[in-house]
Amino acid sequence: MLKFGILTVSDRCSRGEAEDRSGPAIEEIVSPLGEVTAYRVVPDEKEEIGAALIEFADVLGCDFVFTTGGTGFAPRDVTPEATKAVIEKDVPGIPEAIRAESLKITPKAMLSRAVAGIRGKTLIVNLPGSPKAVRESLGVVLPVLAHAKETLSGETISCGKA
Repeated sequence: MLKFGILTVSDRCSRGEAEDRSGPAIEEIVSPLGEVTAYRVVPDEKEEIGAALIEFADVLGCDFVFTTGGTGFAPRDVTPEATKAVIEKDVPGIPEAIRAESLKITPKAMLSRAVAGIRGKTLIVNLPGSPKAVRESLGVVLPVLAHAKETLSGETISCGKA
């Protein structure tokens, strides 16, 4: 069973001034694939984002952590920087694939600064902050999750076999 962590990054949601709709959208999509074992809303603060990512990966043992929000150009958008500070390996193909598919929908996709990477045996993926974009992005990522879990856990003998 896959274990998921969801981290919503939003000043307004963390203060209760806005409803988090993207985190629940992620939960709705991934719940049939496993268990959401961690869910949190934090402000756009590098230290708080990083601490939550470390906890989700190292303490709670999430297989996958999806962040939502904080990947754009706004002065307080720091999710990619916080993620880069805690990952051990970059996984550039995931955000590249998400941007490529998203560009078919909107040219604004090229403005995403989202990243993905590995911390221990956890794959962390930055997603956009809107429920619509979260759904579209997860549609790109979901087909590779099982293989990602296998390879991260060392269970895959050969990736080239049919």
